[in-house]
Amino acid sequence: MEERNFRPLTLNDFIGQSRIKQTLGLMLNSARLQNAALEHVCFYGGPGLGKTSLAGIIAAEMASVLREVSAPSIERLGDLVAILVGL
Repeated sequence: MEERNFRPLTLNDFIGQSRIKQTLGLMLNSARLQNAALEHVCFYGGPGLGKTSLAGIIAAEMASVLREVSAPSIERLGDLVAILVGL
C-alpha cells in the first residue's frame, strides 16, 4: 500500500510563518546561487508549528535527503553517535 504524505513540498505550499518563509527563501536562493550547501538551520518550538515540514522543504529545495530522528529515541550517547556516523 502506498503511503501518502500530506506535507508541503515547496515554500509556496507551506501555509503560515511568513517571516520564516521569506528568510528561508532568501537563504535557499543564496545557497543555490553560490552552488553551496545551506548552512545549519535550527527550528524549535512546540508540536504542530511546521518544523519537520520546513526541514523537508529545505531538503527538497536543496535536492537532498531528510533523515528524521525522534528525540525520545536517543537514550544514550551511543544512540546519537550511531545516528551521526550513519549520516
